[in-house]
Amino acid sequence: MKSYLLATSASVLALGAVATASADPVALATQRGCMACHQIETKVVGPAYKEVAAKYKGQADAVAALSAKVKAGGSGVWGPVPMPPNAHVSDEDIKVIVEWVMSL
Repeated sequence: MKSYLLATSASVLALGAVATASADPVALATQRGCMACHQIETKVVGPAYKEVAAKYKGQADAVAALSAKVKAGGSGVWGPVPMPPNAHVSDEDIKVIVEWVMSL
């Protein structure tokens, strides 16, 4: 029985990873709460995603650096309003979202 439960749990986790990897980045950003403070073309609480893409365009480490900022949170780069940490969002989901932002 334990083997069956472990196998089933592993299958569910694997399916979750596949679903995330193929997820629509806009839907994923909405589900993870990103769109509450950011929009594609308009500054809301945080900068517009197109502004972020323009600021970091051409930087080789942009995806890794921005992913770390999303995970840990921070302040001062875009003004006085801090971005809260997003430790509850998986590294894979953050990477999918950041790669999408950088593609804008």
